[in-house]
Amino acid sequence: MNEPRMTGSGPVVPRGLAERARDISEGRLAPAVPRDAATVILLRQDAGRVEAFLLRRTAELEFAPGAYVFPGGSVDARDADPGVGWAGPGPADFAALLDVPPDRARALVCAAVRETFEESGVLLAGASHDDLVGDSAALAADRHALLAGSTSLAEVLGRRGLVLRTDLLTPWARWITPEASPRRFDTWFFAAALPAGQDATAAPEGHADPGESESGSWLRPASALEAAQAGQMTLLPPTAVTLGELAGHPDVPAILACRQVITPRLPKVIVEDGRVRLALPQSGPRSGPRSGPRTGPRSGEERESQ
Repeated sequence: MNEPRMTGSGPVVPRGLAERARDISEGRLAPAVPRDAATVILLRQDAGRVEAFLLRRTAELEFAPGAYVFPGGSVDARDADPGVGWAGPGPADFAALLDVPPDRARALVCAAVRETFEESGVLLAGASHDDLVGDSAALAADRHALLAGSTSLAEVLGRRGLVLRTDLLTPWARWITPEASPRRFDTWFFAAALPAGQDATAAPEGHADPGESESGSWLRPASALEAAQAGQMTLLPPTAVTLGELAGHPDVPAILACRQVITPRLPKVIVEDGRVRLALPQSGPRSGPRSGPRTGPRSGEERESQ
């Protein structure tokens, strides 16, 4: 697997991160092991323009406080539960697309759906391959229970008679936190359209606890990048790069029809001649319209489930 080429210097590297980079490069410190995570780029079409849903992380968080991010988070052990019903491409199909074993692909896809529901209230599930939850606000109690850790995605889906609509997820990218970071994540990005009848919110209705985010906004990718450049909002490098990629597409169907070649993107904190800079990998290649195991909306006669 070829490593993506690095390009230019990125954002300013905090002093603590620079010191860790020096310690690692000089053999005094071993890099932290990254945890698997999954993120979903929620998209909608508004007045003919693409918008993405971004959450503003609370200022109290240790990792990326105040930054605008896509819904997502770490894989939980219960995400690998084989009892979760799927309607769409199965774990083996996603394993081929993500270049991971099927059991790992299962956990990543389940985490993507669960974290999206927890953080935005959008649930990519339905009673069957041609059904989709129309009003996820009615599941606010389930969302809060997931946030509190008192239930699992498998339990919520089983109780509601739902299965994952995996055909709605389009694999987009894989980002690994720099080795110098004390907390590291190996994160797979998926793109998905906002289901009809559902809405995205930062906090469950009827509950004051917003989880890790204090607000959510639908923003045009180009507008979010302009705001970040003007110092009006903070974007982590993977979020900014992804928004730049989205901005190059005319509409949501064009984004979901695009099959990215999923290769690890690992930003590097580079120490040279006493100076520290962050080198970002170039955007991954695309293979154009989707082929092979398919994700994305399908017609009624295209059936596959597990």
